[in-house]
Amino acid sequence: MTEHYDALETRDPADREAALFARLPELLHKAMEAPAYAERLTGTDPASVTSRAALARLPVLRKSELPALHKAAPPFGGFVTERPGSFARLFTSPGPIFEPEGRQADPWRGARALFAAGFRPGDVVLNTFSYHLTPGGFIFDASARALGCAVIPAGPGNTEQQFELIEAYRPIGYSGTPDFLKILLDTAANAGRDVSSIKRALVSGAAFPKSLQEEMKSRGIEAYQAFGTADLGMIAFETASREGMTVNEDLIMEIVKPGTGDPVVAGDVGEIVVTSLDPHHPWIRLALGDLTAALPGNSPCGRTNMRIKGWMGRADQTTKVKGMFVRPEQIAEIGKRHPELGRLRLVVTRAGETDLMTLKAETASAGDPLRDTVAASLRAVTKLGGNVELVGTGALPNDGKVIADER
Repeated sequence: MTEHYDALETRDPADREAALFARLPELLHKAMEAPAYAERLTGTDPASVTSRAALARLPVLRKSELPALHKAAPPFGGFVTERPGSFARLFTSPGPIFEPEGRQADPWRGARALFAAGFRPGDVVLNTFSYHLTPGGFIFDASARALGCAVIPAGPGNTEQQFELIEAYRPIGYSGTPDFLKILLDTAANAGRDVSSIKRALVSGAAFPKSLQEEMKSRGIEAYQAFGTADLGMIAFETASREGMTVNEDLIMEIVKPGTGDPVVAGDVGEIVVTSLDPHHPWIRLALGDLTAALPGNSPCGRTNMRIKGWMGRADQTTKVKGMFVRPEQIAEIGKRHPELGRLRLVVTRAGETDLMTLKAETASAGDPLRDTVAASLRAVTKLGGNVELVGTGALPNDGKVIADER
């Protein structure tokens, strides 16, 4: 049994990088035919964007902006040139955000993730993600069928009816949340129903702690995690190495300092930003609001694409202090004004009945003059007074947290 979906997964990383950035100018040209991208990328020469450094100079598009943009220019915010009728299916996600499904094979790029989790052509898969209005169920359904699997479109809930389907069709695979898989197994055990055919699973959409992973394994199920969104489909997935998640092909992932579009130092935690090479619905530097960090080297499974640690929290750490919003991009602005500083963390606490801000800043320098100038910048940028605490290089944790609200 082959271990890889195709030869793309084991390319030399430099060859993959060259191939992606050779395609990027044409994608940018296509994207800029849409009015929203034309406005955002004014002055950009697509032919010049052939490296990560050049890409990093383009503005990020925050997913949190999409509901307002879609409302202002329905349905897709002016980011898509093709008419809604040219797509296969049309969905909505909370916000609302409107997402189209392309007509191409495996439009959500999920077949690789299922293959890495042990799914193979001819398998029967019980898909319990929702098929109602949101794309989750269809992401996994289309991906499994692209791999050559037969899909039971079960959706969540209705366990009694699902037991009938499982006992009749004997699915070997499961896709859905890890929580619902446990509910299914526990309910079957209590009801004396036979769900023993399920041997492997690809789960997403909820936390999958080590304890639950071990429980699934003890019950004879090899379960793997995937990370995806309704906008982009499958972004990264776990492999047999069980060392982080491998980024999907045809995507350019960047990890940036929260609140900015600036790439982090290798290994640092930051916000996930993705550029997809789908000409029907291109995404240029879509900032997802999720935190992760890159892992060094190639995966022991043989796949050579970038690996990430997985989901590590949310990047949007905006908080309100004394009635005013303080945002990560403001803390990033302070860092730009003082390049002698390293990591920054604004800690918000309460002293009596008053909000208190303390900006902790890594630096190799120290002393009252630097502290005073940083405090002045803190006030100028946030319009709020606060304390500044200078700490040594490496003193702050590498967790991507820029604002810590400890009230």
